[in-house]
Amino acid sequence: MDTTERALLADALRKTLVSGADLAELGWPAMLVEEPDTVVPLLFRLLGETGTHAPVLNDVLLHAAGLPLGGTAPLPYTGGTWLEWVRDGSSYDSPLDPGLPLRRLDAGGPALPWAAGRRALGWWLLGTGHAMLALARRHVLDRHQFGRPLASFQALRHRLAETYVALEGAEATLTAAGDDTGSLLAKAAAGRAALTTARHCQQALGGIGFTAEHDLHRHVRRALVLDGLLGSSRELTREAGLLLLREGRAPRLVEL
Repeated sequence: MDTTERALLADALRKTLVSGADLAELGWPAMLVEEPDTVVPLLFRLLGETGTHAPVLNDVLLHAAGLPLGGTAPLPYTGGTWLEWVRDGSSYDSPLDPGLPLRRLDAGGPALPWAAGRRALGWWLLGTGHAMLALARRHVLDRHQFGRPLASFQALRHRLAETYVALEGAEATLTAAGDDTGSLLAKAAAGRAALTTARHCQQALGGIGFTAEHDLHRHVRRALVLDGLLGSSRELTREAGLLLLREGRAPRLVEL
């Protein structure tokens, strides 16, 4: 897929997500099977940037496991909980982010190729981070204090610069991820970057960022939930450390 085709696909996906139309009508199942390395990063990042959601994490995991698409996959959540991403319109309970159709399961499920799901969630977290950064950037450019734009204050500039660096680092890690270890580290990096972004953007937005009328809180809640799926950034970092201790060496993730 060349640059022009990728741009056209991105535009079509964005319009489909914003309108709430069914991704299957756009050919999502076929695209997942034929070009997963292209369409998964593109779609999941757009989910974060637009603040929408779709049950496509199920499809990514089922496809990676060689199972038919269209069903659901039990999802491990931080703290030993298991969830299901509901896709049939039935009832669900997601108190932290009521916008996500997640339902608690009484028992876990079989182990699936979590690496594919972690990479997908990493791209979703990256898109969510960029959505929060865009809100903060617009705020500091538009608002004035003491007769000066907020963007002129060094403390805010440093926070937003740190946010941008964290997101760029997470994107580089996601791009390089290809195996289980790389995917684990990429999900951890993306989760940490999204949480860093939430903290700094909340500071930049000040009191308005705490209000229900502002969009920031929706992205913050989304980042908290997505970070916990398939292992939180804290859990995955600990798992990576145990892996390094067990093997006694650090794997080469990128050939320089």
